[in-house]
Amino acid sequence: MVARNRELKKEIREAGSEKKDGRKEQNNLKSELGELDDKTVDNVVKKDKKTTGNGDLLNQAINHSLAFIPSDISENLIKNFSLAKKIYGKSLIKLLSNYNPDYVSKNINLPEFKREIKKNVEENIQKLKDDGLVKDSSITKKGFQLASITMLFEELDKLKLYGGGKNENKKVSVYGDKDSIEGYKRDTRYRDIALKKSIKLALRRHHKTLIVEDIKSYKRKAKGKIEIVYALDASGSMKGKKIEMCKKAGIALAFKAIENMDQVGLLVFNSEVKSIIKPTNNFSRLLMEIVKVRAIRETNIKDTIESAITIFPDDRAAKHLMLITDAMPTKGSEPEKETLEAVEKAREHGITISLLGINLDEKGRKFAEKVVQLGDGRMYIVKEVEEIDSIVLEDYYLTK
Repeated sequence: MVARNRELKKEIREAGSEKKDGRKEQNNLKSELGELDDKTVDNVVKKDKKTTGNGDLLNQAINHSLAFIPSDISENLIKNFSLAKKIYGKSLIKLLSNYNPDYVSKNINLPEFKREIKKNVEENIQKLKDDGLVKDSSITKKGFQLASITMLFEELDKLKLYGGGKNENKKVSVYGDKDSIEGYKRDTRYRDIALKKSIKLALRRHHKTLIVEDIKSYKRKAKGKIEIVYALDASGSMKGKKIEMCKKAGIALAFKAIENMDQVGLLVFNSEVKSIIKPTNNFSRLLMEIVKVRAIRETNIKDTIESAITIFPDDRAAKHLMLITDAMPTKGSEPEKETLEAVEKAREHGITISLLGINLDEKGRKFAEKVVQLGDGRMYIVKEVEEIDSIVLEDYYLTK
């Protein structure tokens, strides 16, 4: 892991190295992270507590749509801590106040503790301003860059995508997936020999040893290019942990797919489609756009699917849309009907659609089933948001 982290750091700082096919290095982040100095990048790689703490604080603030106004934050914590905990979440409260939320809850009515909370909030926000990460009440470009690289390393560490980490749910062969059985040929690779089937055939033929005529092998499908669009629901109900884990899943998908020479696009939607990136191999652009996502307003799935139709290139690559949402569509005069019509239109354009639903109720589940049936994709229902990244990757591998 240490060696691979050094490699990533080098990729971050080196511009435009060429791959064998002549394309520029997909993981080159230099242009996007130009505001960060080498020391800051080093500190993230080495998991320096202060640097990664700042990155975590910025990410939590984005995920909870928080403005860095010390007086407002302190007032919310002091006047109604139970409500503040729902708005900000436990992690953000701890990062802002320097205290565990349970400890804050027990002591928030003490006058001296109120003063301590107010002082800590003010000091922590001032430190962000002193480091150039926050200006006035908003996150700066440098702040977004630190948030991005912090989230990137957190997710890669979790999934162990580097250096022989977590096994993929479906290992994709560079030679393509096993498709059907055929007879042995002189150019058959030894690893494609269907050994069990060959032995069974020899036994049925009463052969004491395998002969060439008994040997069967797997015929492989040609592995084609895939273009996948990650469509992320950023409606108000997605605030907090849900949007955080969905963003990390999007980063993991972009990293692995681009590493496999596939392309990834992005759609961020609430009451309207907010961000559109056509399928690309520009990982840094996807990373920065994903990290900036804030959750507000309603859920408009119809326009998202229609937007996906327009951003897929007109080529022969497999086209797949991964929808992430926690709610039924709510925008439009007949949102469910209009959404299903959009799904049918997408299939006419050769786009398959999978849907990952977070804590969907029974009505939401039934609607999701209709979407994936019409979209010829897969449905995933999750209650534990920590599973989202592995499920998104599983869907990608299955699409391969």
